[in-house]
Amino acid sequence: MRDAPPITRGLDAAGLSTLLGAELAGQRGDYRSASQGYLEAAQRYREPALAERATFAARFGNEASLIEASALRWRELAPQAEAPNRLLAAFSLQRGDWLDSLEQRIDIVEAGGHGDLTAFAEIAVAEEAPLTLIAQQLRAHLAQPNADQLEHHSDVLLGTALIEAALGDTAVAQRRLDQVALLDPESAALWLVRARLALETEDYSAAQQAAQQGLELAPDDVRFILLLAQAEIRLNNISAAETQTNALLERHGGNQDLRLSLAQLYLEEGHPEPAQRLLQPLIGQPEVPNLAYYLLGAITQTQGDTDNALLYYRQVSEGDEFVPARAAAAQMLIEEDRLLDARAFLRIERMRFDSYFTELVMLEVQLLDETNQTEEANALLDREITRTPDDASLLYMRAMRRWEAGDIAGMEADLRQVLRTDPDNAEALNALGYTLADLNLPGRLQEAFELIERAYEADPDNPAVLDSMGWVYFRLGQPDEALPWLESAYTQLPDQEVAAHLAEVLQALGREEEARRLIEQIMQRTNLHPQIDDLLKRYPELTPQAIP
Repeated sequence: MRDAPPITRGLDAAGLSTLLGAELAGQRGDYRSASQGYLEAAQRYREPALAERATFAARFGNEASLIEASALRWRELAPQAEAPNRLLAAFSLQRGDWLDSLEQRIDIVEAGGHGDLTAFAEIAVAEEAPLTLIAQQLRAHLAQPNADQLEHHSDVLLGTALIEAALGDTAVAQRRLDQVALLDPESAALWLVRARLALETEDYSAAQQAAQQGLELAPDDVRFILLLAQAEIRLNNISAAETQTNALLERHGGNQDLRLSLAQLYLEEGHPEPAQRLLQPLIGQPEVPNLAYYLLGAITQTQGDTDNALLYYRQVSEGDEFVPARAAAAQMLIEEDRLLDARAFLRIERMRFDSYFTELVMLEVQLLDETNQTEEANALLDREITRTPDDASLLYMRAMRRWEAGDIAGMEADLRQVLRTDPDNAEALNALGYTLADLNLPGRLQEAFELIERAYEADPDNPAVLDSMGWVYFRLGQPDEALPWLESAYTQLPDQEVAAHLAEVLQALGREEEARRLIEQIMQRTNLHPQIDDLLKRYPELTPQAIP
């Protein structure tokens, strides 16, 4: 057998052993081993079914890294398959990689599938994603010769219109909607976007009509009734809006969450009375939602009844609304020139709710800063850290304040204290490592690298850490090593600081035109870009030609 010719078709012994091992592992519930086995087999044999099986085994075991690796191999072996792209798009979205998720969805569309781009755009707008870059990618797809022939072209147009409307390109967005109206006039999604765009452009009658049209197509879609109520409110038809919202509540059996959402809508639109009427039935129930007390506090505050507003805010118990309620109450007292009362209130709340001690201290520091009482804020922070010397959040807050004041030694002392009690604190590791790298302190770059490397081990998907890693490589004189880190960071966090780092590395690599385009992109997106301005002082040749 030692001299037998190699097997060129079918399974060899190793391949058969791998597959049998994967199958048996799956049967005994060891999905990790099963997935690894099928993935190994998919690497040996160009068979999409093996990669598909590896993916599903990984999903059963909830193994994120294996799901992604298997899905990538599945897509490689079956480029036209929709399922791996959907999985990869979802994973990219979970880790905040908007552009990669969008790319997967566009691949689905170009293969004839449904990329759910309208839903993607709604999430992107709500989560403050890099909309300019998303719009560029969508427009590039739409500019392709056969894009309008694809089956789900209208979904791409709707998603693009949502992004463009959020960016203020309402005329362009409207043209996209007109195209969708010709392709799919019975699309409920079309009327949803039309209503939102009309509200954005303050055409409230058009918003009203669009919401009504959508409601006819999808009578159970709560979003249309909310949009219709919002349009009626903007038209000052408060009684009509209340009729809509009462009908909605009746249809949904007085749904508590819906009642709260409607009350919030009225309050945001500046109509506290109908909001109060909606909330009153909740008071006296066995368990009053925190949000109800929080909204009642806000309503009572608008009516000038500070003491009762304070009572409502204090009834908000532990949960999402706890800190916002205390912030609103303290701010209300400060606005009435009652700073001492505000501070006493927060001190009492710290004693009542020990689990919120740190957050309430930080809130008081912030409020003191806002009233230009920086010394008082610093004294408060010092006092509470003396009492709780291992409070990582308070130490980190003081470290950042010391950094802003130019006290680098004080900042380092606080971050070192954090790391003594929590050696794997990625935030502290990254802050200290980045500061040492950015200041380019003599003899400390290797130390900076080691700190950032530890931060990366603790939090490998954090774009701030990726940016720091790229920047320390650049400071070490290794721009080639720096580039992929900074490109990855910018993909996830396309802000001006990361852009400035990336542009400087591109310049160092002789890729000035790419650096210039990147700078132009940032300068078009925002009028305030101090990091870019600082970069251009050092490298004036990178100034985009169209921007003086």
